[in-house]
Amino acid sequence: MGKLSGNVVVVTGAGSGIGRELAVELSKRDCKLALSDINFENLQETQSLLPNQSGDVKLDKLDVSDKEAFRSYVDDVIAHFGHVDRVINNAGRSHADGFLDGSEADFELIMNTNFWSAYHGTKFFLPHLLERPEATIVNVSSINALVPFANQSSYNVSKAAIMSLTESLGMELKGTTVKSMVVIPGGVRTNIVRNSKFVKGAKEGMNQEESAKYFEKIAITSAPRAAKRIVRGIMKNKSRLRVGPDAYLLDYLFRISPGFIKRLVLLLA
Repeated sequence: MGKLSGNVVVVTGAGSGIGRELAVELSKRDCKLALSDINFENLQETQSLLPNQSGDVKLDKLDVSDKEAFRSYVDDVIAHFGHVDRVINNAGRSHADGFLDGSEADFELIMNTNFWSAYHGTKFFLPHLLERPEATIVNVSSINALVPFANQSSYNVSKAAIMSLTESLGMELKGTTVKSMVVIPGGVRTNIVRNSKFVKGAKEGMNQEESAKYFEKIAITSAPRAAKRIVRGIMKNKSRLRVGPDAYLLDYLFRISPGFIKRLVLLLA
């Protein structure tokens, strides 16, 4: 089992939701933290919640969809800490709209924020991780990668691409000191629906506020619980981590009866 005390851990999207709770959980384990988010005020709030206030914490405003900004960020993290041991590419956003009516620009934004940020976070940090005696790259996907939801095609595709990238990388990292782990959360109670660009939801006639309340009602797992699962997954060198009973159930049902689960999702989504 891997040890985290004293590790330098990078968490993107640490200003809220799972990212914030990851920062809190890692702080409990005496990690040195490189935390980034597009909203710096949210990052400062995250820092105020850390249980280990004497720990080494670097805060950076970062637009993960900006390739060159991400490259510079990696250089800054290495310059500050000297090395990095774990990288958690958690930042992401959602977009609710139909594929036909939705714009290509919106689709590109979701791909850049979700997939390409995970790609660049992996690509730019990996050479540094390979220098460590034990390291992990963690990319946060979604149950949407396994079970597609209506009017979320850009989100579905971006999360499926993250899963494929991470598992492909895992094959190439065999024999190295770096492990890769893809995280597949089910419904986690965060503000992702409230913070998304909302044009057309999965349930006909629901506006964004109604959709957010509905999601919060059916989401089974809390963000702190999800963070604890992810940290334990890192320590146990997991390669694929499903988070929440719904993630396990939907994954299983989709494997044995994809037609049934698609009909079920259309009813519940």
